[in-house]
Amino acid sequence: MVSRRYERGCIVLTSNRGFGDWNQVFADPVVAGAIVDRLLHTATVMNIRGASYRARAYAAKQKVKGGGAMVA
Repeated sequence: MVSRRYERGCIVLTSNRGFGDWNQVFADPVVAGAIVDRLLHTATVMNIRGASYRARAYAAKQKVKGGGAMVA
Protein backbone atom coordinates (compact mmCIF):
# COMPACT_ATOMS: atom_id res chain seq x y z
CA MET A 1 0.00 0.00 0.00
CA VAL A 2 2.77 2.45 0.90
CA SER A 3 4.55 1.81 -2.39
CA ARG A 4 1.34 2.36 -4.38
CA ARG A 5 0.52 5.62 -2.57
CA TYR A 6 4.09 6.96 -2.52
CA GLU A 7 4.07 10.48 -4.01
CA ARG A 8 0.57 9.91 -5.42
CA GLY A 9 -1.66 10.71 -2.46
CA CYS A 10 -1.88 11.24 1.26
CA ILE A 11 -1.44 8.60 3.92
CA VAL A 12 -2.60 9.17 7.48
CA LEU A 13 -0.93 6.77 9.83
CA THR A 14 -1.09 6.39 13.59
CA SER A 15 1.15 4.21 15.70
CA ASN A 16 2.03 3.76 19.33
CA ARG A 17 5.61 2.90 18.36
CA GLY A 18 8.44 5.14 17.27
CA PHE A 19 9.94 4.80 13.81
CA GLY A 20 13.06 3.26 15.35
CA ASP A 21 10.96 0.33 16.62
CA TRP A 22 9.46 -0.56 13.26
CA ASN A 23 12.20 -3.06 12.44
CA GLN A 24 10.83 -5.11 15.35
CA VAL A 25 7.28 -4.91 13.99
CA PHE A 26 8.03 -6.05 10.45
CA ALA A 27 9.70 -9.41 9.84
CA ASP A 28 12.30 -7.87 7.52
CA PRO A 29 14.24 -4.83 8.80
CA VAL A 30 15.07 -3.82 5.21
CA VAL A 31 11.35 -3.63 4.39
CA ALA A 32 10.73 -1.66 7.59
CA GLY A 33 13.48 0.80 6.62
CA ALA A 34 12.06 1.21 3.12
CA ILE A 35 8.56 1.89 4.45
CA VAL A 36 9.81 4.43 7.00
CA ASP A 37 11.93 6.09 4.30
CA ARG A 38 8.94 6.49 1.96
CA LEU A 39 6.65 7.68 4.74
CA LEU A 40 9.07 10.31 6.02
CA HIS A 41 10.31 11.57 2.64
CA THR A 42 7.73 14.35 2.35
CA ALA A 43 5.91 13.80 5.64
CA THR A 44 4.57 16.08 8.29
CA VAL A 45 5.05 14.19 11.55
CA MET A 46 2.83 15.02 14.50
CA ASN A 47 4.04 13.50 17.75
CA ILE A 48 1.24 13.41 20.32
CA ARG A 49 2.11 12.42 23.86
CA GLY A 50 -0.12 11.44 26.74
CA ALA A 51 -2.93 9.03 27.37
CA SER A 52 -5.01 8.06 24.37
CA TYR A 53 -8.58 9.23 24.03
CA ARG A 54 -9.78 5.63 24.31
CA ALA A 55 -7.81 5.11 27.54
CA ARG A 56 -9.20 8.31 29.03
CA ALA A 57 -12.76 7.42 27.99
CA TYR A 58 -12.36 3.96 29.51
CA ALA A 59 -11.04 5.44 32.77
CA ALA A 60 -13.93 7.90 32.92
CA LYS A 61 -16.42 5.09 32.32
CA GLN A 62 -14.85 3.00 35.08
CA LYS A 63 -14.94 5.97 37.46
CA VAL A 64 -18.69 6.35 36.85
CA LYS A 65 -19.17 2.61 37.47
CA GLY A 66 -17.08 2.83 40.64
CA GLY A 67 -14.08 0.94 39.24
CA GLY A 68 -10.52 1.98 39.85
CA ALA A 69 -8.99 2.30 36.38
CA MET A 70 -5.71 4.22 36.17
CA VAL A 71 -4.51 6.03 33.08
CA ALA A 72 -0.97 7.44 32.88
